[in-house]
Amino acid sequence: MTTIRTEPLTQAAFAPFGDVLEASGDFRLINQGFCQRHHDRAHLDFGTDARAGISIFKAVPRQFPYLLDLVERHPDGSQAFVPMSADPFLVIVAPDEGGRPGTPRAFVTNGIQGVNFHRNTWHGVLTPLAEPGLFAVIDRIGPTPNLEEFPFAEPYLITPA
Repeated sequence: MTTIRTEPLTQAAFAPFGDVLEASGDFRLINQGFCQRHHDRAHLDFGTDARAGISIFKAVPRQFPYLLDLVERHPDGSQAFVPMSADPFLVIVAPDEGGRPGTPRAFVTNGIQGVNFHRNTWHGVLTPLAEPGLFAVIDRIGPTPNLEEFPFAEPYLITPA
């Protein structure tokens, strides 16, 4: 079994797979100067026959070492995970290699970051590391299925850095 060590989530490392959602970098002040607006942080993509929807997910927390035996992707739209608590979570992605996932990478958020997976990006399931495991999920709502799963024949073991 191949072991993959986690790495911190940064926009530079995550860029091939999507967007890191965080309050950093340029902003403008709004609300009489009491609020920083970090504008347009994700490329949301839902196609022409669908709309954006916001769902609430409550996932069971996982722990290390984590056995990765399945990834998924959404061929018709992006998907964003926005935590509703200030707890780190595990983010797993893999490059596409001829329609199949390549070697996965594993990131751990800093507790106040979310992610937006670009359309057709292989990624792990929602993997909180602490209770309550509550997330707002922004993704495609449309008339056709938007999920492809890939079970690994040989699972990966994810361990902390």
